[in-house]
This record gives sequence, C-alpha cells and structure tokens, in this order.
Amino acid sequence: MAIGSDIVAKALKHEGVKDFFYIMGGPMLAVEKACLNEGLRGIDVRHEQAAAMAGFAYARLKNQIGVCMAASGPATTNLVTGVAHAWADCTPILALGGAAPVSTWHRGAFQDTDQLALFKPITKFAERVHHPKRIPELINLAISQAMTGRTSPVYLDLPGDILYQEIDEKTVEYPDPFDYSKRARPAINSNDVKAIVELMASAKQPVLVTGSGVQWSEADREMLAFVEASGIPFYTTPQGRGVIPEDHKYSYLTSRAAAFKDADLILVVGTRMNYVIGNAAPPRWNAGAKVVRIDIDPMEIATAPRRLDVGVVADARVAFTQLTEAIRGKVTPASYETWRERLRSRNVQKQAEAEQALSNNDSPIHPLRLCKEVRDILDRDAVLCVDGQETLNYARQAIPQYTARHRINSGAYGTMGVGMPFGLGAKAACPDKQVVVLHGDGSWGMNSMEFDTCIRHNLPVLVVISQNGGWTGDPDKNDPVKAKPGRELGYPRYDKFAECFGGHGEYVEKPEDIAPALERAKKAVAAGKCAIVCVVTDWKARATTTAFTRYAT
Repeated sequence: MAIGSDIVAKALKHEGVKDFFYIMGGPMLAVEKACLNEGLRGIDVRHEQAAAMAGFAYARLKNQIGVCMAASGPATTNLVTGVAHAWADCTPILALGGAAPVSTWHRGAFQDTDQLALFKPITKFAERVHHPKRIPELINLAISQAMTGRTSPVYLDLPGDILYQEIDEKTVEYPDPFDYSKRARPAINSNDVKAIVELMASAKQPVLVTGSGVQWSEADREMLAFVEASGIPFYTTPQGRGVIPEDHKYSYLTSRAAAFKDADLILVVGTRMNYVIGNAAPPRWNAGAKVVRIDIDPMEIATAPRRLDVGVVADARVAFTQLTEAIRGKVTPASYETWRERLRSRNVQKQAEAEQALSNNDSPIHPLRLCKEVRDILDRDAVLCVDGQETLNYARQAIPQYTARHRINSGAYGTMGVGMPFGLGAKAACPDKQVVVLHGDGSWGMNSMEFDTCIRHNLPVLVVISQNGGWTGDPDKNDPVKAKPGRELGYPRYDKFAECFGGHGEYVEKPEDIAPALERAKKAVAAGKCAIVCVVTDWKARATTTAFTRYAT
C-alpha cells in the first residue's frame, strides 16, 4: 500500500524531475519527504515566492520543467507572484499546492481557499486532483501542457485527504514520461515560404527580431545559420538575448532605434508583439514596413496588433531551417551590405560614446561604471541575473550577452525581487557556471534571505548591489512636491549581511575600488563561498525607461 503523497513523488521521478524548490508544511510534508526518499534534491527556500522564481530560472537554463511546491493556504498563495511572472514570460514551471481536505470544504476549515481559482488566470493548465490513482496521469498532463506550444506555467491542487489516502500501488498506472525531444514542430507551408523569400529578396533594409521562443525551440544554431546565410541584422528582446553572441558581425546593439525606425521589412520570430518591442508600431517602427511573423502560438498570429503581410504558425527551429534553404541563390549577405554598413558605422560611433560613459570616474559612483566593472569580470558563458529598475536599465545598455538562456531579469512582468531567487535557481541548474546577481538595493530587500538558502545548499553565487539609498525617485528628493513617497531606504551595510551568514562581503564607495573588490569576491566564490559586493552609487542617476503615464488613453 502507498498514500497519495508517495504517488506524487514517484510520478515526479518517473517524469525525470531531479530538483524541486519548496518550504516544508502540511499537507505537503509527506510529499516532500517521499521526494527526498526517491532521490530528488529538495532546495528549501525562505519564501514560497522565491521557490517559484527559482523554478523559473531553473527551467530557462535547463530548457525543461521547473518544479516548486508549497503548503496550503498562504504558502500556496505566496507562489502566485512567481507563477504570474512565469506566465508573463512564457516559462514552464509546475507548481504543486497543498490544499485543505475535500471533506472539509465550505465548513470554515483551516486554510480553506479556492486556490484553483487563483491560478487559472496565470497558468496554461490548472487542475485539482480528486483521486490518488490519477496523480501520475495529471502530473504527466500538466508537464505536457507546460512544455508544448507556447511554454507556460501549470498548477496542480493537492487536497490533504487525497495526499494521505491509502491506495494499492499496483492499481496505479504511470504514463510514458513526457519526451522533450518529441515536441510538435510545425513547419511553414510552401506558399508562405515562397512569400517570405520574395519579401526578403525585395527588401533593402530588413531586420530580424526574436525572443525567448527561439530559445525554447532550441533554435540557436538554426537562427545563426539563417542570419549568416542572409546577412540580415538581428535584434532580440531582453529575454531572448544571447541566442547569437552579441559581438557577432551582424549585431548592431546601439543602432537598434535607427534599425527599427528605418526597416522596410520586419521579420518577427518567437516573440510577442507587445510593449517590449513597441508593438512593432509607429512611431518606433517604420509605418510602411512589411511584417512577417512566425510563432508557435496561433493566438499570437490571430491577434497581432499590426497588419501582417505573412503570418505563420511554426516552430522556430524548423522555420529557420526552411528559410535558410529557401533563400539560397536569392538572398545573400551582399543583398543588405549597404544597410548593414549604415548600422555598423552608427554602432561603432555609439559604442565609443558608451564606453566613455561607462568609464565615468565620478564620485558618487555612476551605475554605468558599476555595470562596466561587472561586465569585465564576467565569464563569457556566465549566467547574469539582473533585478531592479535603474539597475536593470543600465545593465541592459552596458553588459552584452554571449550565451543563450544565460541572461535573466525582471521580464515582461517587471517583477521586483527576482534577483536572488534567480541566482539560486540558476546555480542549482548550472553548478559549473559563474552565476552573478546584479541587484538594486530596493529589489535586493525583497528576497535577500535567499542568500542564506544559497549558503545552506552550497550554491555559491556572486551578488552585486547598486546601493543608491532607495527606490527610484525624483532627483530632487528634498522637494516635497516632486519627490516620490516612500523612497528612502538608507545605506545599511549589506556586506555585513553576507558575513553574518558566513559569506564574503565587500563595501565600495570609490570607483577605483570596484574592480579589486569584485576580484576578491570572485575568488571567494570560486573557493565555494557566496559573496556580496555592495557599491554605493549616485542616487541622482536616471536611466531611460517608459513612464506608466505613456500607457494612458
């Protein structure tokens, strides 16, 4: 005989799950213990929100399901923010929430909450288990839903009486595990291939814009082959960075605005046409440009905010392979040489200007100078997790990306507090990679205790905090009319926080001291210690971003 909790653990192992993020608590205690007994690694965090966020980072880096679990009531509701973030960023995590026993519903039972209703709007699939015999079936179905089509989070509600119900294990059937290699990969039909090639052949100034869909499709090499065969300049969303190294000869990062404004053909692959790319609409984009869109999700094609000249439901890897073959003899790098040279020359000029700004020697330290120093200590395949408003914007400008999936940030949802959980999940997924978390001091405070989790589980990460004394606010903080309320956070010594938990701490106030402090911290991490480098930065510095008032109608 077995109980439902045992079946959950066996089903997860059967599906190939090796790690999960959680906080202990009823009615999930038996599940967690059974998972550990089955050989899964359980990483217990300090807040359930962080469990979901760590699962997010784990999923992105491993290109497979990330798993988090929580006890009932407030423990499961704490998962909501992390799951919503995964929903906004199309990332597959399986959230398992313990729930009040079915037999006590509507009787004022302890932690009796309709958790399923909370998760339905922020998941691709959300269901409640009503019999332990169906647990393997539903876990398999949930993972399949999460990993096929547009990847997304899923949720299973696990009532306590189901988890502790006894069952003859011989009656339980385990479906074949979801096979990641056999995900459906729809192709572009021949007519659409022809239409796209004709548009490319007639274009003079095309751009390719991609997102994380290319990464989930594992289309890195196919995209590179297409770019090099066609000579098309490419740009990615923040979540899709590194799919081709950003020092590639057809990458012109600082010419993005000019490329978008003047492009006569926009080829959008594996990303939503949302606010992140200005909906591919004027004035940011050329109103007269032709638009081709390729996406795995039919709804993305059906609801495109701009008229499509060609809209295709297809897998990115297959699509790039088809197009690379189809353009042979019709589109070559010579086709767009004049366009690329225009973008390249602008890029060279802008990069020189940017490097000068990055080398700012002023005190207090400008955040761009901090970003430069972080950039210079990163391994080429380092995982960089960025969290915070000003910090995020400056890092986006200053730190290039060379490896797919290795750049994770606050994303389309703009979630604060993701940095430390992302670092935790990233190091669990890629123990042999350098993992650096670049935080603002406001975002750092939200999940800072996950630094303790990293130490307890021997997951050494390097945390760099840009400490400007508070949240983003008006430069004139002494003006009561202009200043934003609740901005001030002061200047506590976060380096001492690291030391308190047995980590390595550094505190920096002068620009010339940043590099030596980072090098010492990097050595400490290489020796197995977690480290925090706290750098006091100029509270008056402001990076360009979109104001919420821009969304008003």
